[in-house]
Amino acid sequence: MVVNAAPGEAGGPQIEITVAGEANGTVTVELFENLAPEHAARIVTLAEEGAYDGVVFHRVIDGFMAQTGDVEFGKAGGDMRRAGTGGSQYPDLPAEFSQESFEAGTVGMARSQSPDSANSQFFIMFEPAPHLDGAYTVVGRVIEGMDVVNEIKRGDGPNGAVVGAPDVMQSVRVIEE
Repeated sequence: MVVNAAPGEAGGPQIEITVAGEANGTVTVELFENLAPEHAARIVTLAEEGAYDGVVFHRVIDGFMAQTGDVEFGKAGGDMRRAGTGGSQYPDLPAEFSQESFEAGTVGMARSQSPDSANSQFFIMFEPAPHLDGAYTVVGRVIEGMDVVNEIKRGDGPNGAVVGAPDVMQSVRVIEE
């Protein structure tokens, strides 16, 4: 499904992510409920439940993106070899593709090979990635704290896996609906 929103119509609830580790600070993300209503609602639900609290940035590729949101296997102190393989207690979501471009600060939903496999994981772009346009759901954008995002500990393991102590989302709260 491809949805397009007029300028100013993409915004929705905001979440505040408190990051700790090599990066320390707060990141505010505006969710695009008009572009990706099911994905935005999923992030809000998981944030309200506290499911994202303590989840690590398990895959971070310099010049590309930082991935987090594995509420099943991505909790700090867990088996990091499994981080990135889980989802949530909720079913996977159908793709909500749009014409929004993946630019620095764009928040997209992570998925497997199937376009309809996004669940709880998301990623924040460090740089533009036009090869993702129209192939991954854009769910929001960073509106404050991109300096914090840019400091997130980079991975150096296979496929950007963070080795050692990854940065963590200490808390994720809905601040505006």
